[in-house]
Amino acid sequence: MNVIVHGGAGGEPDEPTPRQGILDEAAQVGSEAETVVDAVEAAVHVLESSPRFNAGVGGAVQSDGVVRTDAGIMTSDREAGAACSMPGVEHAVSAARVVMEETPHVFVSGEHAVDLAADFGVETGVDLWSEKSRERWAEYDTPDGSPSEHLDWLREKFGGHDTVGAVAYDGTQFAAATSTGGRWLALAGRVGDVPQIGSGFYAAPAGAASSTGAGEDIAKATLTRRAVRHLESGYDAGEAADRAIEEFAELTGSEAGVIVLDRDGNSGSAFNTDAMQTAVNR
Repeated sequence: MNVIVHGGAGGEPDEPTPRQGILDEAAQVGSEAETVVDAVEAAVHVLESSPRFNAGVGGAVQSDGVVRTDAGIMTSDREAGAACSMPGVEHAVSAARVVMEETPHVFVSGEHAVDLAADFGVETGVDLWSEKSRERWAEYDTPDGSPSEHLDWLREKFGGHDTVGAVAYDGTQFAAATSTGGRWLALAGRVGDVPQIGSGFYAAPAGAASSTGAGEDIAKATLTRRAVRHLESGYDAGEAADRAIEEFAELTGSEAGVIVLDRDGNSGSAFNTDAMQTAVNR
């Protein structure tokens, strides 16, 4: 099993070595799985459980003081599932897999997604705060009132990346998955690119991709679909990643990163931020 994972694109991490160790573990765990869906789910689980990444435990806090998680998953036979705005769900990728495998739908949101996940054995009611996120939140004079009042407060504070993702290939089939706690101090209920097909994740017979970065712009530019389209045009994984990020930057002026696998087993990654840590195992 060929697996590549990322831990988000953004600034230089405070402790890159331990973060890299967790990414290496995630890629290793994914490579030992029996199917590509198992592989990306297992790899992302490792990252969701680490407070060093913005997914699951330690995820970003929205303007009302709640951590809500989002994720999406897709296979190269066009099966897909996504779930978003889930308080208390550490393994959002598993909730997305439930949507893909157990429902006739593609996307379920909010408390209904939480209830659905719980019905199929995904743990809910998890404390997603880390020590670091509690300390950071305590520094703010947090707002009360209406959404418009929240917007006035957060306009200069909203930001941050560090979404996590994985792509797997078993020689026949691809899968891609991406998971996040969103962006710090986003308006309560905000949903970014991560659970949107073709933006945060995408898989097709030619290959698959997972992205990270400025979510609103990634959604507008459909970054992962763009990367896979370059695979379909004959470029290898590295070239596809590079071209997708170049186009994204030209279109949006924003920052992002993407990981890609192709049918020859090549892996590729590209980013226009200060850093994006990845790991590969095959």
